[in-house]
Parts: sequence; structure tokens; C-alpha cells
Amino acid sequence: MNIRELLNDKVLSAMAACGIPADLPALIAPGKKAGFGDYQANCAMGAAKVMGTNPRELAGRIVAALQPELEGIADKLEIAGPGFINIDLNPTWLGQQIASAQTDARLNIANVSNPQTVVIDYSGPNLAKEMHVGHLRSTIIGDALARLLEFQGHKVIRQNHVGDWGTQFGMLIAELEEQLGANQDGEMALKDLEVFYQQAKKHFDDDENFANKARDYVVRLQSGDANMLKLWQQFKDISLHHSTEIYQQLNVTLNDEHVRGESFYNNDLAPVVKELQDQGLASESEGAQVVFLQELADKDGNPSPVIIQKQGGGFLYATSDIAALRYRVKTLHANRIMYFIDARQSLHMQQVFTIARKAKFADDSVSLEHLAFGTMMGNDGKPFKTRTGGTVKLAELLTEAVERAGNLVRERSTDLSESEITEIARKVGIGSVKYSDLSKTRTNDYIFSWDSMLSFEGNTAPYMQYAFTRVQSIFRKAGVQPESLQNKIVIGTEQEKTLAIKLLQFSEVLDQVSREALPHLLCTYLYEIASLYMTFYEACPILKEGIEPDVRDSRLRLCHLVARTIEQGLDLLGIEVMERM
Repeated sequence: MNIRELLNDKVLSAMAACGIPADLPALIAPGKKAGFGDYQANCAMGAAKVMGTNPRELAGRIVAALQPELEGIADKLEIAGPGFINIDLNPTWLGQQIASAQTDARLNIANVSNPQTVVIDYSGPNLAKEMHVGHLRSTIIGDALARLLEFQGHKVIRQNHVGDWGTQFGMLIAELEEQLGANQDGEMALKDLEVFYQQAKKHFDDDENFANKARDYVVRLQSGDANMLKLWQQFKDISLHHSTEIYQQLNVTLNDEHVRGESFYNNDLAPVVKELQDQGLASESEGAQVVFLQELADKDGNPSPVIIQKQGGGFLYATSDIAALRYRVKTLHANRIMYFIDARQSLHMQQVFTIARKAKFADDSVSLEHLAFGTMMGNDGKPFKTRTGGTVKLAELLTEAVERAGNLVRERSTDLSESEITEIARKVGIGSVKYSDLSKTRTNDYIFSWDSMLSFEGNTAPYMQYAFTRVQSIFRKAGVQPESLQNKIVIGTEQEKTLAIKLLQFSEVLDQVSREALPHLLCTYLYEIASLYMTFYEACPILKEGIEPDVRDSRLRLCHLVARTIEQGLDLLGIEVMERM
């Protein structure tokens, strides 16, 4: 149930009955102040201006036409101010909608009527190094949108565009070959990718013979040499295993089948360059093949140059990104391509999109979206680093999060077994890292803080997870299974009504998050649900002695929908809940 869409349709119908042009939209919003009703329409304002009539008079005509449209749905319609239409929803109707959502597997959230094929490009670690905190935002924001869009009924194709090609791989393969010759154990050689990379780099810098061999290996690799490809594949497999472990720990849905590295497009790079040449888009400049984009000219009118093939014949990131985009449109048949790549790549993505449009690799029907995000910062306002100034490995961050969460759970709970604490600590620790990030506006930088992310107060994962467990504890105390409740839901108090309306806004929140790719809106919504639930719980006794059974069961059903909404919302963010904590 999407109340806003329902009311919008009804108001549009009433406007049509009043002879108002169909291209004027109805503007519906939840009531924001006392006396504004549950929802408010300001359609009369814009329509009156276009039609040259009095807005209050026009609002009156709309209300008259709207009365029969909203019979049984709204208790009261009234005109306020210069022409706003306030709509008070009928409590009986609200109770029916809540009851329907509470018993429905999807909370009465319909699949989209026009599903799209959506390609989501996210995470994208460099396989030569271990994942670090710089990969966190792309990974978890992209995964949240993938989960949400799938839930809505879209066909989602995940693409993990890993860095698995390029000149550095000659050096890495040469190092792996030497270490394999020494101990025949590639797993041990790559146990710590950072150490392995540093060893290879030092070897390359200090040993000219090794450096020459590494350069030769690059040529052989890119020429398809079978032995080089075998070593490269071994390096790639072991490196991907590191990433897969992180994805599993983070409860992220990426796996090996989603990997489409730079190497995947290697054979398509030369054809892409030729196609751009044939279309007159690429031309030679100082021995290189360059596309000059007047659309992205600087303030002096100089076009933005994009090198797609170097003087020596090598290709660049732009070339593989253009090839990837073409593949996603032509082969995967994407309607929408979402790139979760940090803001520093904004110009690069603009260049890629512009070239793809000009070359007709993607027409205007395909939505190309660079969904940039800010940086995780330390308390000093600089990008988050270790105390010694090094890069924070993601595996170490997650381990520390779980350890800290375990200490907190032990302090708060005395009746949990050690195995229960271990499981709860994992869910709270990982959930806290993810929720702390996802609850911030995607485009903003944010300060990393252990204290705030692991707090049981405020808009945090522990608070949301605890809100879920509180509802579960009520059912345990009542000795009732939610599925057994059959009584109708009666919305009798203001707290019940406010909570019910907020619960029924879940669908429109998901629509906005999927449209704007802003997961913090879902976090804010879930926090509002939890906060309104606490207000309801304090004002509306549930298990108190003397409460009528029908009232108790009605409120228990409302509690159950709260828990299911929180659980579903957190699941779309990739965060787990627990029965007790």
C-alpha cells in the first residue's frame, strides 16, 4: 500500500472531474503540522494559477469531487489557508490496511509495474591489494540498492569491476612464480596481499633482471601466453578469495559470478577504439588516440581530452570503462546502469558517459548514473587511517567492530550464553559499521566514531536491532504467536494512528530510495518507526492487567508489523536482527 500514490490518483481523478488539465499533477504530502491533517494536497494552488481562478474556490470544487472518491478512506476533507486541501484518514480503513500488511509476506508492497534491467557497478577492489576502508562505501551502498531494487521486482545484474589487468601484473606474476618455485604454495605466498605486493615492488625496484622479466611477462600476458595466463589466474583466484571472505563477513550479496574485471573486456578494447575512429570521434594526437569532448570544455573553451590508446598501443581505464558500458547495454540489455564510485572520479565518469552517448553505445533510453559518495574521515577531519598513518584494512576493521560489540553485549546482558553473545556480537558489530555509513547522506563525508556507531541510543544499528528484540520479548511474555492473532486492528488513539500511517509509508520510502539511491532515507524512516513505536508503547498498554483482549490483540498485531517492517528494512540494508540481545 502506497498511501501517497493512492491519494494522488484520487485527487487527479477529482481534478479531471473539475475540468482541470490532465498535465497538472496532484501534489500530495504527509501533514507536517498540527491541523494539517494526515496528508495535504496543494494541487489547487498551481491549477488556479494556470486557469486564472481563485485557489480556494477551485479547492472547494476539487473537495466536492473528491468526497465520493475518498468515501471510506478519509474521515474529513477541509480547505486550509489559500487553497490547501487537508485529508484526515479514516481509522477503520487504516486498521484494515495495517491488518492486510501484517499478514502479507511482502507487507503489502507490490512489485513495480514496469520492471527494468538494472546493472549495478560496485565494490571494484584492486586484486593486487587487500580491501581497505576505501572500498567500504561502494560495497555496502551498492549492495543495499541491489537488494532493494530486487525486492521491488527489477532484474538486477551485479557487476564487480575488479582491477585484474595492467602493467603491475607482470611484476606480481614474476614474484608469484619465484615464490612458487621456492615453496610451491601460492596460498601462503598471497596470505597477506599487502606484504606480497610490497615484496614484489621492492624486488622490481632493486633487481634490474627481475624488472626486465616483469616487463616481459606483461607483454606475454597481454599476448595470451598460456603459462602467464595460468599464473595470472592463480593469482586472481587467491586474491578473489580474500574479497569473498570480506563480502561474506559484511553480509554482502556479491560473489564470484558477479566479477567482471578489466581483463574481461581486453579483447574488446581494440574494436572500441576502431569504432570511435570510424565515427570520427577519436583522432591521433602526439601518437596517441584521443577523443576531444567539447561538451566538457574548460573555462577557456578547450575541449576535455580523453586518451583511449597510448602512444605505444596500450589502453587505459577509460577504454575498458567504455567497453564495459557498451557490453552492459548491448549484451546485458540494461535500462539503467548505476555506478557507485567515489566523487574523485566524477570527471572520468562524465567523459565515459559523454563518449558512450556520442558513439551511440547507449541511447537516451538508458539511464547512466554516477552515484558518487563522500569519504570516511577520522576525528582529525582527514581520510580515516591507522594511528601510524597507514591504510586501514577492512578485515581488521570488521574484526575490531565485532570485538567491541561483544564487550558491549557482555556488559548489558547476564543471561546469555557465550555462543549467543558471539552470534549477537557479530550481528551488532557488522551491522553497526554498515548502518553508521548507510545512515549518512551518500554524497557527504562523515566522521568515523566507534562510540557513536555502537551506541544503543539514537539512529544506530544497535538501537534498531534492540527495537526489534523488544517486540519479540513482548510476544514471548504474552505467550502468543503473531500468526494466531485474528482480531481486527482498531486504531483508537492518536499514537496508534500516527504509527499506523508511518508504517504504511514504507512503500513510498522504498520508491524514493530506489529512485535517488539514498539509503539514509530508509535508515531515517526505520528510526522514525522505532521512535514512534516507543511513544505508542508508553501511551498504549498492551499486556497490562485489565486491558480488554480485543484491544491487546489489536496492539499486538500493530507491534508485529513494526517488527516485520524493521526486519525487512534492515534486511534491505544487509543488516541482520536477533531474537534477544
